Amino acid sequence: MSYKASFACVTVLSAAVFTAPAVWAQDSVSRDQSGPYISGSYGGYKSHGGEFEDENDLLGAALGYQFNEFFALEAEYIDFGNFGDDEVEGKLKGAGLSAIGRLPLTQSFGVYAKAGAFASAFDVEAFDESETYDEVNPFVGAGVDFRVTEQLTAFAEYNRYNVDIDEDDFNGQVTNDGPDFDTGRVGLKFQF
Repeated sequence: MSYKASFACVTVLSAAVFTAPAVWAQDSVSRDQSGPYISGSYGGYKSHGGEFEDENDLLGAALGYQFNEFFALEAEYIDFGNFGDDEVEGKLKGAGLSAIGRLPLTQSFGVYAKAGAFASAFDVEAFDESETYDEVNPFVGAGVDFRVTEQLTAFAEYNRYNVDIDEDDFNGQVTNDGPDFDTGRVGLKFQF
């Protein structure tokens, strides 16, 4: 290969290496990363804690705002349904407010972590008595997302919730202060 041909190859390769980030950045700008969104999810959970040991399905719906590709705020509603054993049964639903930090790995794929507060209504029926506990507790989670189209994103995530009860209720027959929940779910998010 001649000197001129080698120089031309090096020039073309150098130009490709130095202009590729600019092209990717331009593509990223052309795709809007901010705006409001709604999502729906379905999954399962395992509850841990004495008489509340069980597993069941859950449903979730959320409304959020994506400020950029790295940060979002989200409000969600989750219904855990019924769980427990023959003597002690719980029913949990609530609303969460969370901050989401996202790390984009490609144009379409990213990982994220979330943390927030979960305001719950926890109905407990045990030993012919019933109580409702309204609590606000912290929760944490992590997930992955994949952008299917410009507006539609699929996601899978894990979250950890906990709720409290008063052990003095139910004549001290409930042996713990409330269950913890490990949840896994998948869903779709639509960005406006």
